[in-house]
Amino acid sequence: MKRMHIHIGVESLDESIRFYSALFDAAPLKTKADYAKWMLNEPHINFAISTRVSNGLDHLGLQVDEDSELEELRGRLKQADLSVYGEGETVCCYARSDKSWVKDLSGVPWEAYKSMEDVELFHAAETPGTAACCTPAANG
Repeated sequence: MKRMHIHIGVESLDESIRFYSALFDAAPLKTKADYAKWMLNEPHINFAISTRVSNGLDHLGLQVDEDSELEELRGRLKQADLSVYGEGETVCCYARSDKSWVKDLSGVPWEAYKSMEDVELFHAAETPGTAACCTPAANG
């Protein structure tokens, strides 16, 4: 099953949590000092906010549940001859995930990913010798 992902940078996490909780009529599933995430079924979306990225839209994505869905999605992007950056397994947004990135024609970064587990780090750069998130510099 695929779930749309949206990540937005905010200035005030508490005020933004209040706003989006009212908008979605749901509390966030995960909250940290700098991050909150809603996993909504109606609409089917993974909506995240954080104070660690620039204000406004940071990136979009498609989250999948199965390895086969991720490979199928990656295959479609490559078959369309899009410039895909295969980040592989990384830590981002308090989760360990397998990711690939592509930019749309407007320059908006999109990630195709499968999350494997929750972790206590916002991103891998907090661990020496690992890459940063959310949108990798190699993606242009």
